[in-house]
Amino acid sequence: MIILPFPLPAKIFIPTQSLVSYLFIATVVLALAAPKTSSASDPIIKTTRQSPVAGFQGQFHRIESVTTWNPLETALIICDVWDSHHCVNAVRRVQELAPRIESLATTLRASGATIIHAPSDCMPFYHSHPARDRAKATPTAANLPKDISTWCDRIPSEEAAAYPIDQSDGGEDDDPNDHQQWAEKLASEGRNPKAPWRQQIPTISINSDLDFISDSGNEIWNILESKGIRQIVICGVHTNMCVLGRPFGLRQLSVHGKNVALIRDLTDTMYNPLRWPYVNHFSGTDLIIDHVERYVCPTTTSDQIFRSLNSPTPAKYLTPFRFSTDRRPHLAILIAEDEYETAKTLPQFAAMHLNGQLRVSIIHGDSRDKSLIPGIDALSQADALLVSVRRRPLLESDLTTIKAFVQSGRPLVGIRTASHAFCLRDGKQAEGLVQWPEFDAYAFGGHYTNHFGNDLHPGIRRVESENRQFTSKGSLYQVSPLKSGTRVSHIGAIEGQPEEPVAWTYVRSDGGRSFYTSLGHPTDFAEPHFQELLLSAILDACGLERRSSDKISEDQLRYSTGKGRQRK
Repeated sequence: MIILPFPLPAKIFIPTQSLVSYLFIATVVLALAAPKTSSASDPIIKTTRQSPVAGFQGQFHRIESVTTWNPLETALIICDVWDSHHCVNAVRRVQELAPRIESLATTLRASGATIIHAPSDCMPFYHSHPARDRAKATPTAANLPKDISTWCDRIPSEEAAAYPIDQSDGGEDDDPNDHQQWAEKLASEGRNPKAPWRQQIPTISINSDLDFISDSGNEIWNILESKGIRQIVICGVHTNMCVLGRPFGLRQLSVHGKNVALIRDLTDTMYNPLRWPYVNHFSGTDLIIDHVERYVCPTTTSDQIFRSLNSPTPAKYLTPFRFSTDRRPHLAILIAEDEYETAKTLPQFAAMHLNGQLRVSIIHGDSRDKSLIPGIDALSQADALLVSVRRRPLLESDLTTIKAFVQSGRPLVGIRTASHAFCLRDGKQAEGLVQWPEFDAYAFGGHYTNHFGNDLHPGIRRVESENRQFTSKGSLYQVSPLKSGTRVSHIGAIEGQPEEPVAWTYVRSDGGRSFYTSLGHPTDFAEPHFQELLLSAILDACGLERRSSDKISEDQLRYSTGKGRQRK
Protein backbone atom coordinates (compact mmCIF):
# COMPACT_ATOMS: atom_id res chain seq x y z
CA MET A 1 0.00 0.00 0.00
CA ILE A 2 1.24 3.50 -0.89
CA ILE A 3 0.52 6.30 1.57
CA LEU A 4 0.71 9.78 0.08
CA PRO A 5 2.07 12.64 2.17
CA PHE A 6 -1.17 14.59 1.86
CA PRO A 7 -4.75 13.75 0.66
CA LEU A 8 -5.80 13.99 -2.96
CA PRO A 9 -9.17 15.37 -4.08
CA ALA A 10 -11.96 12.77 -3.98
CA LYS A 11 -12.46 12.50 -7.75
CA ILE A 12 -9.27 12.88 -9.72
CA PHE A 13 -7.55 10.74 -12.30
CA ILE A 14 -3.75 10.60 -12.25
CA PRO A 15 -1.98 8.74 -15.02
CA THR A 16 0.36 6.05 -13.79
CA GLN A 17 3.47 7.87 -15.10
CA SER A 18 2.40 11.09 -13.39
CA LEU A 19 1.70 9.23 -10.16
CA VAL A 20 5.22 7.83 -10.17
CA SER A 21 6.63 11.30 -10.73
CA TYR A 22 4.42 12.66 -7.96
CA LEU A 23 5.57 10.00 -5.53
CA PHE A 24 9.20 10.68 -6.37
CA ILE A 25 8.82 14.40 -5.71
CA ALA A 26 6.91 13.73 -2.51
CA THR A 27 9.63 11.37 -1.30
CA VAL A 28 12.31 14.02 -1.92
CA VAL A 29 10.25 16.63 -0.07
CA LEU A 30 9.81 14.33 2.88
CA ALA A 31 13.50 13.46 2.93
CA LEU A 32 14.48 17.11 2.97
CA ALA A 33 11.94 17.92 5.67
CA ALA A 34 12.86 14.99 7.88
CA PRO A 35 15.24 15.71 10.76
CA LYS A 36 18.83 14.63 10.12
CA THR A 37 19.98 11.86 12.41
CA SER A 38 23.36 10.44 13.27
CA SER A 39 24.32 7.03 11.96
CA ALA A 40 26.97 4.44 12.66
CA SER A 41 28.98 5.91 9.77
CA ASP A 42 29.11 9.40 11.31
CA PRO A 43 32.53 10.66 12.45
CA ILE A 44 33.64 9.90 16.01
CA ILE A 45 35.11 12.57 18.26
CA LYS A 46 36.41 12.66 21.84
CA THR A 47 35.24 15.33 24.25
CA THR A 48 36.44 15.99 27.78
CA ARG A 49 34.63 17.04 30.94
CA GLN A 50 35.74 17.07 34.56
CA SER A 51 33.79 15.55 37.45
CA PRO A 52 34.51 15.89 41.19
CA VAL A 53 36.61 13.27 42.95
CA ALA A 54 34.42 11.82 45.69
CA GLY A 55 35.71 12.78 49.12
CA PHE A 56 38.27 15.32 47.90
CA GLN A 57 36.92 18.84 47.65
CA GLY A 58 38.36 20.82 44.78
CA GLN A 59 39.83 17.80 42.97
CA PHE A 60 38.50 16.48 39.66
CA HIS A 61 38.67 13.53 37.32
CA ARG A 62 39.17 14.42 33.68
CA ILE A 63 36.83 12.12 31.75
CA GLU A 64 36.90 11.51 28.01
CA SER A 65 33.73 10.57 26.17
CA VAL A 66 33.57 9.17 22.65
CA THR A 67 30.59 10.42 20.66
CA THR A 68 29.38 10.38 17.08
CA TRP A 69 28.58 13.65 15.37
CA ASN A 70 27.10 14.65 12.05
CA PRO A 71 29.00 17.42 10.22
CA LEU A 72 25.76 18.48 8.49
CA GLU A 73 24.35 19.30 11.92
CA THR A 74 27.51 21.00 13.18
CA ALA A 75 28.48 24.68 13.38
CA LEU A 76 31.90 26.18 13.99
CA ILE A 77 31.82 29.63 15.61
CA ILE A 78 35.06 31.60 15.26
CA CYS A 79 35.11 34.16 18.06
CA ASP A 80 36.94 37.50 17.88
CA VAL A 81 39.98 36.41 15.87
CA TRP A 82 40.62 40.03 15.02
CA ASP A 83 43.16 41.59 12.67
CA SER A 84 44.71 43.52 15.59
CA HIS A 85 44.64 43.96 19.36
CA HIS A 86 45.92 46.37 22.02
CA CYS A 87 48.12 43.59 23.44
CA VAL A 88 50.96 42.79 21.04
CA ASN A 89 51.56 39.36 22.59
CA ALA A 90 47.91 38.54 21.95
CA VAL A 91 48.43 39.56 18.30
CA ARG A 92 51.46 37.28 18.00
CA ARG A 93 49.51 34.34 19.40
CA VAL A 94 46.51 34.96 17.10
CA GLN A 95 48.82 35.02 14.10
CA GLU A 96 49.98 31.55 15.12
CA LEU A 97 46.44 30.29 15.69
CA ALA A 98 44.89 31.65 12.51
CA PRO A 99 46.36 29.21 9.93
CA ARG A 100 45.15 26.22 11.97
CA ILE A 101 41.69 27.78 12.36
CA GLU A 102 41.58 28.45 8.62
CA SER A 103 42.42 24.83 7.83
CA LEU A 104 39.81 23.58 10.32
CA ALA A 105 37.11 25.86 8.91
CA THR A 106 37.95 24.78 5.35
CA THR A 107 37.80 21.09 6.29
CA LEU A 108 34.53 21.43 8.20
CA ARG A 109 32.95 23.50 5.44
CA ALA A 110 33.85 20.85 2.87
CA SER A 111 32.19 18.23 5.09
CA GLY A 112 28.93 20.20 5.14
CA ALA A 113 29.31 22.03 8.46
CA THR A 114 28.16 25.61 8.97
CA ILE A 115 30.85 28.25 9.55
CA ILE A 116 29.93 31.36 11.56
CA HIS A 117 32.49 34.15 11.74
CA ALA A 118 31.95 36.27 14.85
CA PRO A 119 34.48 39.13 14.95
CA SER A 120 32.66 41.25 17.52
CA ASP A 121 32.38 45.01 16.98
CA CYS A 122 33.54 44.62 13.35
CA MET A 123 30.18 44.43 11.59
CA PRO A 124 30.56 47.81 9.80
CA PHE A 125 33.48 46.35 7.84
CA TYR A 126 31.15 43.64 6.49
CA HIS A 127 28.05 45.79 5.90
CA SER A 128 27.69 44.65 2.26
CA HIS A 129 29.22 41.20 2.50
CA PRO A 130 26.93 38.33 1.36
CA ALA A 131 27.76 36.33 4.49
CA ARG A 132 26.65 39.28 6.62
CA ASP A 133 23.45 39.72 4.61
CA ARG A 134 22.75 36.00 4.96
CA ALA A 135 22.99 36.25 8.75
CA LYS A 136 20.67 39.25 8.91
CA ALA A 137 18.14 37.60 6.62
CA THR A 138 17.80 34.45 8.73
CA PRO A 139 14.22 34.13 10.06
CA THR A 140 13.66 34.65 13.76
CA ALA A 141 13.48 31.35 15.63
CA ALA A 142 10.31 30.52 17.52
CA ASN A 143 12.37 29.57 20.58
CA LEU A 144 14.64 32.63 20.65
CA PRO A 145 15.70 33.12 24.32
CA LYS A 146 14.82 36.54 25.65
CA ASP A 147 18.31 37.18 27.07
CA ILE A 148 20.41 35.73 24.23
CA SER A 149 21.41 39.22 23.10
CA THR A 150 23.29 40.02 26.32
CA TRP A 151 26.74 39.33 27.69
CA CYS A 152 26.84 36.52 30.28
CA ASP A 153 29.32 36.75 33.17
CA ARG A 154 28.26 33.64 35.07
CA ILE A 155 25.81 30.76 34.87
CA PRO A 156 24.28 28.81 37.78
CA SER A 157 26.75 25.93 37.52
CA GLU A 158 29.59 28.40 38.23
CA GLU A 159 28.04 29.93 41.34
CA ALA A 160 29.97 27.79 43.82
CA ALA A 161 33.22 27.90 41.85
CA ALA A 162 36.18 30.17 42.54
CA TYR A 163 37.34 31.85 39.34
CA PRO A 164 40.89 30.55 38.74
CA ILE A 165 42.78 33.66 37.61
CA ASP A 166 42.90 37.39 38.31
CA GLN A 167 42.14 39.19 35.04
CA SER A 168 41.18 42.50 36.60
CA ASP A 169 44.09 44.30 34.91
CA GLY A 170 42.81 43.31 31.46
CA GLY A 171 45.28 40.47 31.13
CA GLU A 172 47.97 42.15 29.03
CA ASP A 173 51.28 40.27 29.30
CA ASP A 174 53.39 42.55 27.10
CA ASP A 175 56.88 43.72 27.83
CA PRO A 176 56.36 47.43 28.68
CA ASN A 177 58.72 48.64 25.93
CA ASP A 178 57.09 46.35 23.36
CA HIS A 179 53.67 47.55 24.44
CA GLN A 180 54.60 51.22 24.09
CA GLN A 181 56.09 50.72 20.63
CA TRP A 182 53.06 48.73 19.57
CA ALA A 183 50.67 51.47 20.76
CA GLU A 184 52.66 54.06 18.80
CA LYS A 185 52.54 51.89 15.67
CA LEU A 186 48.76 51.47 15.97
CA ALA A 187 48.29 55.22 16.37
CA SER A 188 50.46 55.89 13.32
CA GLU A 189 48.12 53.63 11.31
CA GLY A 190 45.10 55.62 12.44
CA ARG A 191 43.90 52.86 14.77
CA ASN A 192 42.70 53.34 18.31
CA PRO A 193 45.51 51.77 20.43
CA LYS A 194 42.93 50.63 22.99
CA ALA A 195 40.60 48.99 20.44
CA PRO A 196 42.42 48.66 17.12
CA TRP A 197 40.46 45.77 15.58
CA ARG A 198 38.53 46.41 12.36
CA GLN A 199 37.85 42.97 10.91
CA GLN A 200 38.59 39.29 11.31
CA ILE A 201 42.20 38.43 10.56
CA PRO A 202 42.38 37.94 6.75
CA THR A 203 44.23 34.63 7.19
CA ILE A 204 40.81 33.09 7.88
CA SER A 205 38.80 33.09 4.66
CA ILE A 206 35.06 33.74 4.49
CA ASN A 207 33.03 31.83 1.91
CA SER A 208 30.56 34.29 0.40
CA ASP A 209 28.20 31.53 -0.74
CA LEU A 210 28.02 29.45 2.44
CA ASP A 211 29.29 31.21 5.58
CA PHE A 212 27.66 33.62 8.02
CA ILE A 213 29.06 36.76 9.70
CA SER A 214 27.50 38.02 12.92
CA ASP A 215 28.30 39.13 16.46
CA SER A 216 24.65 39.11 17.51
CA GLY A 217 23.38 36.51 19.94
CA ASN A 218 19.93 36.74 18.35
CA GLU A 219 21.19 36.27 14.80
CA ILE A 220 23.51 33.41 15.66
CA TRP A 221 20.75 31.60 17.58
CA ASN A 222 18.48 32.02 14.55
CA ILE A 223 21.18 30.62 12.26
CA LEU A 224 21.65 27.58 14.48
CA GLU A 225 17.92 26.88 14.58
CA SER A 226 17.30 27.46 10.87
CA LYS A 227 20.16 25.13 9.91
CA GLY A 228 19.11 22.37 12.32
CA ILE A 229 22.42 22.58 14.18
CA ARG A 230 22.80 20.06 16.99
CA GLN A 231 26.53 20.36 17.74
CA ILE A 232 28.44 23.63 18.13
CA VAL A 233 32.19 23.95 18.49
CA ILE A 234 33.79 27.28 19.32
CA CYS A 235 37.38 28.42 18.78
CA GLY A 236 39.04 31.81 19.00
CA VAL A 237 39.93 34.30 21.70
CA HIS A 238 39.93 34.99 24.53
CA THR A 239 38.39 32.14 26.49
CA ASN A 240 38.34 33.86 29.87
CA MET A 241 36.53 36.85 28.40
CA CYS A 242 34.82 36.77 25.00
CA VAL A 243 34.62 33.03 24.27
CA LEU A 244 32.88 32.45 27.59
CA GLY A 245 30.89 35.65 27.91
CA ARG A 246 29.70 36.87 24.50
CA PRO A 247 25.98 36.52 23.70
CA PHE A 248 26.95 33.68 21.35
CA GLY A 249 29.58 32.32 23.76
CA LEU A 250 29.94 29.13 25.74
CA ARG A 251 27.87 30.23 28.73
CA GLN A 252 24.82 31.45 26.84
CA LEU A 253 24.70 28.46 24.50
CA SER A 254 25.26 26.00 27.32
CA VAL A 255 22.71 27.46 29.72
CA HIS A 256 20.11 27.51 26.95
CA GLY A 257 20.55 23.82 26.25
CA LYS A 258 22.83 23.79 23.22
CA ASN A 259 25.34 20.97 22.76
CA VAL A 260 28.43 23.17 22.68
CA ALA A 261 32.14 22.40 23.11
CA LEU A 262 35.27 24.53 23.29
CA ILE A 263 38.13 23.61 20.94
CA ARG A 264 40.67 23.96 23.71
CA ASP A 265 43.84 23.94 21.60
CA LEU A 266 42.58 26.76 19.35
CA THR A 267 42.12 29.40 21.98
CA ASP A 268 44.08 31.71 24.27
CA THR A 269 43.51 33.81 27.38
CA MET A 270 44.09 37.39 28.38
CA TYR A 271 46.15 36.60 31.46
CA ASN A 272 49.15 38.40 32.92
CA PRO A 273 51.52 36.09 34.85
CA LEU A 274 52.28 38.97 37.22
CA ARG A 275 48.78 38.53 38.61
CA TRP A 276 47.40 35.77 40.87
CA PRO A 277 47.96 32.85 40.77
CA TYR A 278 51.35 33.99 39.36
CA VAL A 279 51.73 31.17 36.85
CA ASN A 280 52.98 30.88 33.29
CA HIS A 281 50.62 32.52 30.74
CA PHE A 282 49.79 29.15 29.21
CA SER A 283 49.23 27.63 32.64
CA GLY A 284 46.69 30.41 33.13
CA THR A 285 44.96 29.21 29.97
CA ASP A 286 45.00 25.66 31.33
CA LEU A 287 43.28 26.85 34.51
CA ILE A 288 40.53 28.50 32.47
CA ILE A 289 40.07 25.35 30.40
CA ASP A 290 39.75 23.40 33.67
CA HIS A 291 37.04 25.86 34.74
CA VAL A 292 35.17 25.41 31.46
CA GLU A 293 35.31 21.61 31.64
CA ARG A 294 34.12 21.58 35.25
CA TYR A 295 31.35 24.15 35.19
CA VAL A 296 30.35 25.14 31.65
CA CYS A 297 30.74 22.60 28.84
CA PRO A 298 33.00 19.90 27.37
CA THR A 299 36.11 20.58 25.32
CA THR A 300 37.80 18.88 22.41
CA THR A 301 40.88 19.48 20.25
CA SER A 302 41.24 20.32 16.58
CA ASP A 303 43.21 17.17 15.79
CA GLN A 304 40.20 15.13 16.96
CA ILE A 305 38.06 16.83 14.33
CA PHE A 306 40.65 16.46 11.57
CA ARG A 307 41.06 12.76 12.35
CA SER A 308 37.34 12.10 12.55
CA LEU A 309 36.72 13.51 9.07
CA ASN A 310 39.48 11.44 7.43
CA SER A 311 40.35 14.35 5.17
CA PRO A 312 43.80 14.97 3.66
CA THR A 313 45.53 16.81 6.49
CA PRO A 314 49.15 17.84 7.14
CA ALA A 315 50.78 15.66 9.78
CA LYS A 316 51.25 18.65 12.10
CA TYR A 317 47.45 18.96 12.33
CA LEU A 318 47.11 15.43 13.72
CA THR A 319 48.35 16.53 17.14
CA PRO A 320 46.86 19.33 19.26
CA PHE A 321 48.03 22.83 18.36
CA ARG A 322 50.67 24.30 20.66
CA PHE A 323 52.05 27.83 20.67
CA SER A 324 55.73 28.09 19.75
CA THR A 325 56.42 29.98 22.96
CA ASP A 326 54.77 27.31 25.12
CA ARG A 327 57.84 25.26 25.97
CA ARG A 328 56.57 23.78 29.22
CA PRO A 329 57.32 20.10 29.77
CA HIS A 330 54.17 18.14 30.61
CA LEU A 331 54.16 16.50 34.05
CA ALA A 332 51.44 14.00 34.95
CA ILE A 333 50.83 13.44 38.67
CA LEU A 334 49.15 10.11 39.45
CA ILE A 335 47.48 10.07 42.89
CA ALA A 336 45.73 6.97 44.25
CA GLU A 337 46.37 6.46 47.96
CA ASP A 338 44.28 6.95 51.11
CA GLU A 339 46.88 7.15 53.85
CA TYR A 340 49.02 10.26 53.36
CA GLU A 341 46.63 12.88 51.94
CA THR A 342 48.62 13.47 48.75
CA ALA A 343 45.30 14.16 46.98
CA LYS A 344 45.49 17.39 48.96
CA THR A 345 49.20 18.10 49.39
CA LEU A 346 50.41 17.38 45.85
CA PRO A 347 47.85 19.59 44.02
CA GLN A 348 48.66 22.41 46.46
CA PHE A 349 52.37 21.89 45.85
CA ALA A 350 51.87 21.86 42.09
CA ALA A 351 49.73 25.00 42.13
CA MET A 352 52.32 26.91 44.11
CA HIS A 353 55.59 25.67 42.67
CA LEU A 354 55.15 23.95 39.31
CA ASN A 355 52.71 25.91 37.15
CA GLY A 356 55.31 28.56 36.42
CA GLN A 357 57.44 26.18 34.34
CA LEU A 358 55.42 23.02 33.75
CA ARG A 359 52.13 21.93 32.28
CA VAL A 360 50.63 19.79 35.04
CA SER A 361 47.93 17.13 34.68
CA ILE A 362 46.67 15.60 37.92
CA ILE A 363 45.16 12.12 37.55
CA HIS A 364 43.23 10.78 40.54
CA GLY A 365 42.35 7.17 41.18
CA ASP A 366 38.68 6.51 41.73
CA SER A 367 37.98 6.82 45.46
CA ARG A 368 35.08 4.35 45.30
CA ASP A 369 36.40 1.69 42.92
CA LYS A 370 40.11 1.47 43.63
CA SER A 371 40.79 -0.54 40.50
CA LEU A 372 39.92 2.46 38.30
CA ILE A 373 42.03 5.46 37.32
CA PRO A 374 39.82 7.78 35.24
CA GLY A 375 41.79 9.86 32.76
CA ILE A 376 44.87 7.59 32.73
CA ASP A 377 45.12 8.06 28.96
CA ALA A 378 46.63 11.49 29.65
CA LEU A 379 49.93 9.66 30.20
CA SER A 380 50.30 9.26 26.45
CA GLN A 381 51.02 12.98 26.12
CA ALA A 382 53.10 13.43 29.30
CA ASP A 383 56.85 14.03 29.35
CA ALA A 384 57.32 12.93 32.97
CA LEU A 385 55.30 11.13 35.65
CA LEU A 386 55.07 11.56 39.43
CA VAL A 387 53.57 8.55 41.22
CA SER A 388 51.80 8.62 44.58
CA VAL A 389 49.87 5.34 44.63
CA ARG A 390 49.40 2.76 47.39
CA ARG A 391 48.58 -0.93 46.90
CA ARG A 392 46.25 -0.68 43.90
CA PRO A 393 45.79 -3.68 41.60
CA LEU A 394 44.35 -2.26 38.40
CA LEU A 395 42.49 -3.17 35.27
CA GLU A 396 44.97 -4.67 32.85
CA SER A 397 44.42 -1.88 30.32
CA ASP A 398 45.24 0.83 32.89
CA LEU A 399 48.33 -0.92 34.21
CA THR A 400 49.47 -1.52 30.63
CA THR A 401 49.24 2.23 30.04
CA ILE A 402 51.43 2.89 33.09
CA LYS A 403 53.93 0.18 32.11
CA ALA A 404 54.14 1.58 28.59
CA PHE A 405 54.96 5.02 29.98
CA VAL A 406 57.67 3.76 32.34
CA GLN A 407 59.23 1.40 29.81
CA SER A 408 59.35 4.14 27.19
CA GLY A 409 62.29 5.62 29.08
CA ARG A 410 60.55 8.81 30.16
CA PRO A 411 61.45 10.31 33.57
CA LEU A 412 59.75 9.06 36.71
CA VAL A 413 59.37 10.51 40.22
CA GLY A 414 57.96 8.48 43.11
CA ILE A 415 57.06 9.53 46.64
CA ARG A 416 56.27 7.52 49.76
CA THR A 417 53.92 4.61 48.88
CA ALA A 418 55.00 4.54 45.22
CA SER A 419 57.39 1.76 46.28
CA HIS A 420 54.38 -0.52 46.74
CA ALA A 421 52.04 1.16 44.31
CA PHE A 422 50.55 -1.67 42.30
CA CYS A 423 50.62 -4.76 44.53
CA LEU A 424 48.81 -5.99 47.60
CA ARG A 425 50.64 -7.17 50.68
CA ASP A 426 49.33 -10.74 50.34
CA GLY A 427 49.71 -10.76 46.56
CA LYS A 428 46.04 -11.65 45.99
CA GLN A 429 43.79 -9.56 43.86
CA ALA A 430 40.21 -9.65 42.64
CA GLU A 431 39.39 -11.40 39.40
CA GLY A 432 40.02 -9.19 36.37
CA LEU A 433 42.74 -7.12 38.06
CA VAL A 434 46.51 -7.31 37.69
CA GLN A 435 49.49 -6.33 39.85
CA TRP A 436 53.06 -5.18 39.29
CA PRO A 437 55.07 -6.30 42.34
CA GLU A 438 58.38 -5.66 40.52
CA PHE A 439 57.58 -1.96 40.05
CA ASP A 440 59.72 -0.80 42.99
CA ALA A 441 62.82 -2.66 41.87
CA TYR A 442 62.34 -1.93 38.18
CA ALA A 443 61.35 1.73 38.42
CA PHE A 444 63.39 2.95 41.40
CA GLY A 445 66.00 0.30 42.15
CA GLY A 446 64.24 -0.02 45.50
CA HIS A 447 63.68 -2.84 47.98
CA TYR A 448 60.76 -1.85 50.21
CA THR A 449 59.91 -4.54 52.76
CA ASN A 450 58.23 -2.71 55.64
CA HIS A 451 58.52 0.33 57.87
CA PHE A 452 59.52 1.06 61.44
CA GLY A 453 56.91 2.09 64.01
CA ASN A 454 54.75 5.12 63.33
CA ASP A 455 55.79 6.63 66.66
CA LEU A 456 59.49 6.58 65.70
CA HIS A 457 60.22 9.83 63.90
CA PRO A 458 63.38 9.77 61.78
CA GLY A 459 65.84 12.59 61.53
CA ILE A 460 66.60 13.47 57.89
CA ARG A 461 70.01 14.58 56.66
CA ARG A 462 71.97 14.84 53.44
CA VAL A 463 74.43 12.05 52.75
CA GLU A 464 77.38 14.42 52.74
CA SER A 465 76.39 16.14 56.01
CA GLU A 466 76.13 15.03 59.63
CA ASN A 467 73.62 17.76 60.40
CA ARG A 468 69.95 16.89 60.59
CA GLN A 469 67.78 19.00 58.25
CA PHE A 470 64.45 18.19 59.84
CA THR A 471 62.51 15.44 61.62
CA SER A 472 59.84 13.63 59.65
CA LYS A 473 56.66 12.53 61.40
CA GLY A 474 56.24 9.73 58.89
CA SER A 475 57.56 6.27 59.68
CA LEU A 476 60.97 5.32 58.31
CA TYR A 477 60.74 2.86 55.42
CA GLN A 478 62.97 -0.22 55.38
CA VAL A 479 64.41 -0.23 51.85
CA SER A 480 67.96 -1.62 52.10
CA PRO A 481 69.68 -2.96 50.17
CA LEU A 482 69.08 -0.84 47.05
CA LYS A 483 70.04 -1.99 43.58
CA SER A 484 73.48 -1.16 42.29
CA GLY A 485 73.44 2.07 40.32
CA THR A 486 71.28 3.99 42.78
CA ARG A 487 72.71 7.25 44.11
CA VAL A 488 71.45 8.13 47.59
CA SER A 489 71.10 11.82 48.44
CA HIS A 490 69.32 11.71 51.82
CA ILE A 491 69.40 9.40 54.85
CA GLY A 492 66.90 8.82 57.64
CA ALA A 493 67.77 7.57 61.12
CA ILE A 494 65.94 6.48 64.25
CA GLU A 495 67.57 5.54 67.53
CA GLY A 496 68.83 1.97 67.82
CA GLN A 497 68.39 1.07 64.12
CA PRO A 498 70.65 1.23 61.05
CA GLU A 499 70.21 4.29 58.85
CA GLU A 500 68.00 3.92 55.79
CA PRO A 501 68.07 5.78 52.46
CA VAL A 502 65.10 8.13 52.10
CA ALA A 503 65.87 9.75 48.72
CA TRP A 504 67.85 8.57 45.71
CA THR A 505 68.15 8.63 41.93
CA TYR A 506 68.33 5.64 39.59
CA VAL A 507 68.85 4.97 35.88
CA ARG A 508 66.45 2.21 34.83
CA SER A 509 67.20 -0.64 32.47
CA ASP A 510 65.13 1.16 29.81
CA GLY A 511 67.48 4.16 30.14
CA GLY A 512 64.95 6.36 31.91
CA ARG A 513 65.89 8.46 34.93
CA SER A 514 64.05 7.97 38.22
CA PHE A 515 63.91 9.75 41.55
CA TYR A 516 62.31 8.25 44.63
CA THR A 517 61.79 9.47 48.17
CA SER A 518 60.11 7.59 50.99
CA LEU A 519 59.20 10.99 52.46
CA GLY A 520 55.78 12.45 51.74
CA HIS A 521 53.94 12.43 55.07
CA PRO A 522 51.50 15.40 55.20
CA THR A 523 53.74 17.24 57.65
CA ASP A 524 56.75 16.80 55.33
CA PHE A 525 55.09 19.23 52.91
CA ALA A 526 55.37 21.93 55.57
CA GLU A 527 59.17 21.48 55.66
CA PRO A 528 61.17 23.80 53.36
CA HIS A 529 63.91 21.16 52.98
CA PHE A 530 61.43 18.59 51.72
CA GLN A 531 59.78 21.05 49.36
CA GLU A 532 63.18 22.02 47.96
CA LEU A 533 64.10 18.34 47.55
CA LEU A 534 60.88 17.47 45.73
CA LEU A 535 60.89 20.58 43.56
CA SER A 536 64.50 19.98 42.49
CA ALA A 537 63.74 16.35 41.68
CA ILE A 538 60.72 17.24 39.54
CA LEU A 539 62.47 20.00 37.62
CA ASP A 540 65.47 17.75 37.05
CA ALA A 541 63.20 14.97 35.76
CA CYS A 542 61.66 17.46 33.34
CA GLY A 543 65.05 18.67 32.16
CA LEU A 544 64.76 22.09 33.77
CA GLU A 545 67.24 23.93 35.94
CA ARG A 546 66.36 25.67 39.16
CA ARG A 547 66.01 29.42 38.84
CA SER A 548 66.71 31.86 41.63
CA SER A 549 63.01 32.75 41.54
CA ASP A 550 62.20 29.11 42.37
CA LYS A 551 63.47 29.49 45.94
CA ILE A 552 60.60 28.75 48.25
CA SER A 553 59.67 31.72 50.41
CA GLU A 554 58.03 31.53 53.80
CA ASP A 555 54.89 33.14 52.34
CA GLN A 556 54.72 30.47 49.62
CA LEU A 557 55.25 27.77 52.20
CA ARG A 558 52.38 29.04 54.35
CA TYR A 559 50.10 29.32 51.32
CA SER A 560 50.97 25.89 49.87
CA THR A 561 50.20 24.20 53.20
CA GLY A 562 46.89 26.03 53.58
CA LYS A 563 48.13 28.39 56.30
CA GLY A 564 48.45 31.53 54.20
CA ARG A 565 45.81 34.06 53.31
CA GLN A 566 43.07 33.01 50.93
CA ARG A 567 43.27 34.65 47.51
CA LYS A 568 40.14 35.43 45.53
